[in-house]
Amino acid sequence: MDVRALRYFVEVVRQQSFTRAAEKLYVTQPTISKMLRQLEEELDCTLLIREGRKLHLTDSGQAVYQRGLAILQEFKQLEAQIADINELKTGELRLGIPPMVGMQIAGSISAFRQRYPGIELKISEFGGLTVQQAVLSGSLDLALTALPLAEEVSLNTLPLMNHPLCVLVPRSQQWLNRSSVPLAELAEHPILIYNEEFSLYRQLMGAFQRSGFTPHIAVRSGQWDFLAAMVQAGMGVAILPEPICQRLDKTSLLWLPLESELEWKLGLIWREGSYLSRSAQAWISCCREFWPGEAPTLSV
Repeated sequence: MDVRALRYFVEVVRQQSFTRAAEKLYVTQPTISKMLRQLEEELDCTLLIREGRKLHLTDSGQAVYQRGLAILQEFKQLEAQIADINELKTGELRLGIPPMVGMQIAGSISAFRQRYPGIELKISEFGGLTVQQAVLSGSLDLALTALPLAEEVSLNTLPLMNHPLCVLVPRSQQWLNRSSVPLAELAEHPILIYNEEFSLYRQLMGAFQRSGFTPHIAVRSGQWDFLAAMVQAGMGVAILPEPICQRLDKTSLLWLPLESELEWKLGLIWREGSYLSRSAQAWISCCREFWPGEAPTLSV
């Protein structure tokens, strides 16, 4: 059913005149007459009966008129909702963030919320590999994760920031005079490391393998503060991004630069060739503005 025909029919009934309805709708009278005939043919019934200058609704016409009022009201609300979405006055953004990343993007989230207060931001916290799968399955629109991704993963990436990695150790005499720690030296110490679902875990294990040793893993955890507490308790050493280390207790812990090509590189990911909602596009634009030195301009 053509919604225009329904609109023309309702207006004719309201105005009790084809001529006045045509003037109200800024169309010609023959156009309205043609559309109403098509509506009657489609519904296989008579809707209006002329008696001189008056128009009378048939029983079917009365039903179509009452239903038409409700349908047109719903359609008007739909048009308003679509306009709000297009103007980013409303909408939803499903964003995945690994636990360690939250602190790094708090500023960009605040800027996004101030700019688009009507968009509901749904944040899910999982490890990097988990959020990658969630983006691939469509349960998340976008996610932040450690880069680079595995070659076989079909996701678009937008690099945002990168930070050095540090070896977190107890503030003891053994470490106080050190200025850095070679990656190979970690073979001599118990390692406190992230769970397998973290992208950084995969990268560290690859780096250990290239250095020719298998690490002695003492503890696995998805919580950086727990790893730090285990280091303080003398359970071993951990590898954490430098911004995370800066939040720790300097009186009991020490962090030394890791001598390695590894960096904590964070980027935005979304499905390759998929539809991006207006709110997702707005988030990408906001990230480019927030990290102009890191994020290149990419087509979305």
